[in-house]
Amino acid sequence: MEQKTVVLGISGGIAAYKAAEVASSLAKSGYEVRVVMTQGATKFIAPLTFQTLTGHPVVVDMFAVPPIWNVGHVAYAEAADLVLIAPATANVIAKMAHGLADDMLTATVLATKAPVLVAPAMNCNMYLNPAVQHNLSLLQQRGFHIMPPEEGRLACGTTGPGRLASPEKIVAAAKRLLHPRTDLAGFRVLVTAGPTREPIDPVRYLSNRSTGKMGYALAKVAAELGAEVTLVSGPTALVPPAGVRLIEVTTAQEMLTAVLAHLNTADALVMAAAVADFRPRSYSSEKIKKKGESLSLELERTEDILEQVARRKKTGQVVVGFAAESSNLIVNAEHKLRRKRLDFIVANDITRTDTGFASDNNEVKILWPDGRVEELPLALKDEIAVAIWERVLLRREEIQAASAK
Repeated sequence: MEQKTVVLGISGGIAAYKAAEVASSLAKSGYEVRVVMTQGATKFIAPLTFQTLTGHPVVVDMFAVPPIWNVGHVAYAEAADLVLIAPATANVIAKMAHGLADDMLTATVLATKAPVLVAPAMNCNMYLNPAVQHNLSLLQQRGFHIMPPEEGRLACGTTGPGRLASPEKIVAAAKRLLHPRTDLAGFRVLVTAGPTREPIDPVRYLSNRSTGKMGYALAKVAAELGAEVTLVSGPTALVPPAGVRLIEVTTAQEMLTAVLAHLNTADALVMAAAVADFRPRSYSSEKIKKKGESLSLELERTEDILEQVARRKKTGQVVVGFAAESSNLIVNAEHKLRRKRLDFIVANDITRTDTGFASDNNEVKILWPDGRVEELPLALKDEIAVAIWERVLLRREEIQAASAK
């Protein structure tokens, strides 16, 4: 296999020392690693460390004369099969988002056509600042890949999101981008994500805490694996994954209509949306005013999308559901699995604070009709999505083998 080149960009944060493990692991895996450091990064770890680990000179000064003449940022940008920035500080993220190129690292990013993987690391308040979140969103919209930071105790002494993802996770994400899989090539998949909103009046609605992150991860990973993806999404603040057809809906009825409209052409449906179970029986066209000490709101059941799908499911189609439960996880998930005639169901405990709603991580159990229960340990939702699609393919092969007999 042709050797691939990773340009590893290191910016000035305390997590820069962890980049040494990233560089070492990539070099041991057979990649050519070229390191570019900002001046700030050299205050935390010496360039000599990376020169020793990679066997190549480290570039810091954009105007230094290279041993073999070339235009440095252009040469690195063109040679790169992947540009990996770990750690990425708030400053470097801002410069990349706004197209600045005032050092070797940002100039290389601006000149490259290779995929760019960004691993942020900073104080939790900085990471959660709307400016940083907006800049990361801009990068995602342009096709950059973001490796979310982990939560934990930070160097500044505070606790929260902002700790650089582990070197193992960063290297694994880099390898996925360097060697894209095509497991789902030719596969057409339908994914639902996010909450629904059931209006009460022009101002208020019933909804839930779903952010759509799991469904968007499923759609993103499916597209990366070569599938033709249609994503039916309730209201979220997420950036649509690249290469995915997005259908935006608001209510459960709208989601049902969209799912049924695309069901016949789908090889698989993964229903990750948190659809409201009830809606107001009547809608007030005027804002409801405060009158008296209480207000009674009469509710009615919304349409059960998976039950509707079960009646229309084609031979060979794989249908997967999700069960978000606060108690009796296995019992409730098994009941839903059988009642809705699913190929398998993904269950997670919503009482946990380190997974589920709003988190980048998840820990789930996969239940099969034959009684098997698989446990997927705590991992990024992208990694959980890969595992789910692997099982969709496995189930598809089982169905095809059974029909061939």
